[in-house]
Amino acid sequence: MTTGELQRSGPAGRAQQVMSKVPEVTVYFWITKVLTTGMGETASDFLTHRLDPVIAVGLGGVGLVVSLALQLAVRRYVAWIYWLAVVMVSVFGTMAADVLHVGMGIPYLVSTAVFLVALVVIFATWYATERTLSIHSIHTRRRELFYWATVLTTFALGTAAGDMTASTMGLGYLGSGIMFAVIFAVPAVAHRWFGLNAIVAFWFAYIVTRPLGASLADWMAAPPTRGGLDWGFGPVTIGWTVAIIGFVGYLSATRADVEQAEPSRPVTRQA
Repeated sequence: MTTGELQRSGPAGRAQQVMSKVPEVTVYFWITKVLTTGMGETASDFLTHRLDPVIAVGLGGVGLVVSLALQLAVRRYVAWIYWLAVVMVSVFGTMAADVLHVGMGIPYLVSTAVFLVALVVIFATWYATERTLSIHSIHTRRRELFYWATVLTTFALGTAAGDMTASTMGLGYLGSGIMFAVIFAVPAVAHRWFGLNAIVAFWFAYIVTRPLGASLADWMAAPPTRGGLDWGFGPVTIGWTVAIIGFVGYLSATRADVEQAEPSRPVTRQA
């Protein structure tokens, strides 16, 4: 399901071409997405333990603002810019969820519920405004802002949910990772065999990738007392970062995740 370039009516009724600002959803998309979630989890833990938490969160916030500003400034999808924004969303989203639990003492169950409600509100507002939640319709600034608000919230939600299953529910990092890997496959099966709506399937899977990647990265990095392999948060962050750079470099060179242009055709302008 691709869109390529679409025509939309301008203020003077003159059609103009608008390029897609997000990648095509391929296997490379899902692999890179999982890598960013794990890298964001361990990078956040590494920074908050090496720096004053306030400084770490501040740096994460600055990085997020700069990367999103860069993403919003470009007029088409550029692999390294897009994935840089995703990485910074991952780091800052992890910090936001951890601040609620570690800094404010809010239980993971409560923070998970709060972020879930926030996500539902964003989805409802997005759909009420645009009448679609498809990532293949990200061709206006307003839809792009809805998209990134959704992405940021899914990262915070996934962080809280992953910590909740690993800690509060006692599954541990590996157990949580296995559970979320199984859940991740559910929307694909439901879409293919039972006709689940493609947009619902996509966002369901997108949300689950966050606790999936984070649980696996934490399992690699955490000490044995926390059920981990004790590889260290720094080394795991570096390793996952190298993998991300490799995949993004490949996508930049091959353009394997760039939507193929379709014949231009007029479409009805949406509010």
